[in-house]
Order: sequence, then structure tokens, then C-alpha cells
Amino acid sequence: MIHFVVHDVGDSVGVVVVEGVKAGQELTGWVMDQDKTVKLKALNDIPIGHKLALRDIAKDSTVVKYGHDMGRAVAGIRTGEHAHVHNIKTKRW
Repeated sequence: MIHFVVHDVGDSVGVVVVEGVKAGQELTGWVMDQDKTVKLKALNDIPIGHKLALRDIAKDSTVVKYGHDMGRAVAGIRTGEHAHVHNIKTKRW
């Protein structure tokens, strides 16, 4: 079962595509551009459509989704942690 998708190998976050991801759950992700799977452990409950960190992301670092800059980490985000508006903000405003 695929729990999250990653468009580009350079992405720092993946997008959860199933309901009910729970903290401690082992997840399988599909990296589309390489057609391979990766495994991660969720550190938090993560709703469908939200992101999870694929690697540690330092505070003030750029967050990459779908191969594009999608914002700045306003706090450190650990591998497998829920990545959303509480720890990522746009650079536009």
C-alpha cells in the first residue's frame, strides 16, 4: 500500500494520500520520477493531503514539494514529522 507520494527525488516533503496515518506507523511512499518506493515512520498523526518530512529540515530552510520551492521552515522539522502551516510558511508575504 502506498501511503504518501513524492514527485521528485529532490523533494523534502511527501504528500499523504490515505486516511488515518497514525504516529509510529511505518509508511510506504512512491517516488514518481524514479518509480521506486521508500519507507518512513510517521512521528505524528498526519491527515490525508498534508505533508510529511522526508528528511530533517532545518529552521529557515527551503521546503521543496513537487520539485518546487513551496516555502520556508519556521521551525526544525524531523524526518517523518507532520509538515504543514504550523511549521512551514510561504516566502511570498
